[in-house]
Amino acid sequence: MTVALTSTLASALETAAAQAGLVLVSTTEGADFHGRPTAVILLGLEDAGGRTLKLELSEGFAFDRPELLGELKAHLAAEAKRLRNPRPECAVTLAGLPVAFGQFAWPFHRSTSGADTYIVHGEMHLADGGEHNLHARVAASVTQTFAEIVPAMEQPYAESFVYNAIRKTVDRGQLEFLKSGNRQPVLVTTRYYSRWQKKFLFTETNDEERLDYLLRKVYWLSGVLGAGQAVWIADPMDAQYLNTTEVDLLRMSGHEAGEGLMVLEGEFAAATPKLMTRAAEYQAKLDAALNFTKPQFNESMRAGHANM
Repeated sequence: MTVALTSTLASALETAAAQAGLVLVSTTEGADFHGRPTAVILLGLEDAGGRTLKLELSEGFAFDRPELLGELKAHLAAEAKRLRNPRPECAVTLAGLPVAFGQFAWPFHRSTSGADTYIVHGEMHLADGGEHNLHARVAASVTQTFAEIVPAMEQPYAESFVYNAIRKTVDRGQLEFLKSGNRQPVLVTTRYYSRWQKKFLFTETNDEERLDYLLRKVYWLSGVLGAGQAVWIADPMDAQYLNTTEVDLLRMSGHEAGEGLMVLEGEFAAATPKLMTRAAEYQAKLDAALNFTKPQFNESMRAGHANM
């Protein structure tokens, strides 16, 4: 059913959405993990082909601190640009897997096992254009210590680092893609945050690795999934994941555009036929990355030849 937002929440959303060029599509009542009411807000762009952004916030959540509105504005500004991607829910991993995030049950809920953690459930699908339904059902767990760093334990303030922690866990081979299965844990701890630098740190990368990443992103999200439509290159979520800046990602994209591998349109890039000739290379990287996520068994031990 349609719900009325609190005046504080409505005012903050109206301000932040307008600055991002977003329009309010609907507000409805949802339910969190424990069945308590939530506010479900759909926002959209007039020229985004009907694609919408879903926010789900705790009932009564109030923007009662100045920094909360600034963070919300930054989140919605990024989401507005992401909505222009042909598949806004998609990303790639450093190892070369195109993935789609979905079914995240925001907001966080406290652990039911007694642990001092916050949990959010969701899914990540392999998004290579196939019909295999390979996916990982995840339970991202944020420690209390980590939660103290975050302005608020709500979707706009946590979504990027949760998605990046999931990508990092895949890069480590610690999440398996299955056709069915139980939820797999993703631990989000202070190892992903530098108190000294006051920023998130997921993966140290060099220029070569970032270039490879950008090319794979444009290949999969523009060339394969987007039918050649441009994708956002200067995404702060990617910059955080790669430990770089949006400016640096744009700089490197300009170099690849000069090589004829992508067409750069401001902060967006589209795949060229020259890039699409690398299909076999990127498919091989996908296969290798997918294989790395599968449990590996020592066949000699399976056969009983272990030296005990």
